[in-house]
Amino acid sequence: MRIAVTSQNFRTVTGHAGKTRRFLVFEAQGDAPPQEVERLDLPREMSFHEFHGDGPHPVDGVDVVITAGCGAGFARRLGGRGIRVAVTPLEDPLAAVQAYADGKLLPVDPAQMAGHDHHEH
Repeated sequence: MRIAVTSQNFRTVTGHAGKTRRFLVFEAQGDAPPQEVERLDLPREMSFHEFHGDGPHPVDGVDVVITAGCGAGFARRLGGRGIRVAVTPLEDPLAAVQAYADGKLLPVDPAQMAGHDHHEH
């Protein structure tokens, strides 16, 4: 499973997922510890806040995006791309990925986030 973590500083899990341009990408396979396999440092126009195209996006191909915070619109947009979203209070990216892989961190349901929606463009 490929898991991307929003991390503006490449050290901690950060929020404002729609505006995030930096992602740590991990591979989690079975019982093996997750491994960081890639770092994405995207131009501003590729943040989901700015990106409105139907074409490919550099985050495509991951199964899950883990973030410290997002709105329902972000979760819906990624869901439309076949990507689940999980929100964590954990600051350590590896710990967050391990929690997801262990089933201790679950994907959000955008319909349950209605009160937490940010504006959509």
